[in-house]
Amino acid sequence: MILDKDLASIQEVRDLLAASKKAQQQLATFPQEKINDICHAIANACYENREKLAKMAHEETGFGIWQDKVVKNTFGSKIVFEKIKHMKTIGILSENTEEGIMEVAVPLGVVAGLIPSTNPTSTVMYKTLISVKAGNGIVFSPHPNALKSILETINIINAAIATAGGPAGLVSCMTKATMQGTAELMKHTDTAVILATGGSAMVKAAYSSGTPAIGVGPGNGPAFIERTANIPQAVKHILDSKTFDNGTICASEQSIIVEEVSKAAVIAELKKQGAHFLSVAEAKQLEKFIMRANGTMNPLIVGKSVQRIADLAGLTVPQSARVLIAEETNVGPKAPYSREKLAPILAFYTTATWEAACALSMEILHQEGAGHTMIIHSEDKNVIREFALHKPVSRLLVNTPGALGGIGATTNLMPALTLGCGAVGGSSTSDNIGPANLFNIRRVAYGKRELEDLRGEPVSTEATSQEQLINTLIEKVLERLH
Repeated sequence: MILDKDLASIQEVRDLLAASKKAQQQLATFPQEKINDICHAIANACYENREKLAKMAHEETGFGIWQDKVVKNTFGSKIVFEKIKHMKTIGILSENTEEGIMEVAVPLGVVAGLIPSTNPTSTVMYKTLISVKAGNGIVFSPHPNALKSILETINIINAAIATAGGPAGLVSCMTKATMQGTAELMKHTDTAVILATGGSAMVKAAYSSGTPAIGVGPGNGPAFIERTANIPQAVKHILDSKTFDNGTICASEQSIIVEEVSKAAVIAELKKQGAHFLSVAEAKQLEKFIMRANGTMNPLIVGKSVQRIADLAGLTVPQSARVLIAEETNVGPKAPYSREKLAPILAFYTTATWEAACALSMEILHQEGAGHTMIIHSEDKNVIREFALHKPVSRLLVNTPGALGGIGATTNLMPALTLGCGAVGGSSTSDNIGPANLFNIRRVAYGKRELEDLRGEPVSTEATSQEQLINTLIEKVLERLH
């Protein structure tokens, strides 16, 4: 019998979940050392194939720069593994005999991994490593536009798991990618948690599925170059970040804010390092291509080069241009430059003071990107502290590229390609997601006090009060007699 594509997809998901659950139950019996060996094998295999998979992802999706995707694959395999390899995630985590508390790691079960087309192979590597490290299986829902490169990554991972003696079926992926199949994956009783990385609609569907979910909201990080900043270094960081893989990492800068006192110096440095400032007419022409009529980002600009974007908009820009910058004063859904742009395009704002920059950055973030990331370039610790106290973000990055700092490549944050946005961003956590987010903790607690200890001194009853009253009266009568 030939099933319709959606029905075939649903059945495939059920089969993959059943196989992963069986394999995960076996994995959960392995000691920490065995699971570490499996993760090491996965990381090595992915690292060895980093260039091949980067080229496949670039060719298939048309997004980004394949050389930068090699770096992403290195990050998603080797760098992530180096960070998590010594983590205790299986069995007894801690035991405090004095307090009478013991903590035991409990795997969640099977993870549903939703994969975007912007970072397909590196995200598969990363989500596999943190899931398996925590004792879980994982079933992936691939973006259809990156299916081939995702499936090849999983083939490499499964070969590594087999070589290391891991159970078959632990890691798998839908080959018939449909919305109905993905919905089944998210809602199925065998799915313990959803790791959702992708567009807002998909993340919202994950949170509405009835299954616990860890999702990521949109990024829209402003970068404030405060007057004490090392301007050449700040500009280098911003351009390195915004041009990395053509801006496809959601933690990358989306706008620059400067004070009037340093505006001329910042503009001069941006131009010196390859930024092209659009004229008013050019900016109006390009903004038509940034957002679609429904208010969402135009996929035609995502991960594309400056030249490709200029051609799309009918603009002529220098071949040396690294990013396109438009001066902006407005913030809002109808101000495209103030929105998230996963492409080498930046807005440029000017304020009178750092306090005004502080307020502007909050306005930008509350419009879009709340809970995600912001960047500040400054040597003034008091200003940095004020931004840290008030900004509605989960990551305030200081003197570092946004894209690479946010994911933990140029900072000491947990290396991650899923960045929680906290409650303000509609997310269940503000963490850079790692293995610790993918196991529960069973707490064993020994009794240390009795009920009598809790009661303390006896509470006076009505009878006791009457007896005390009689004794008091007798004492007074005896005093008079004497």
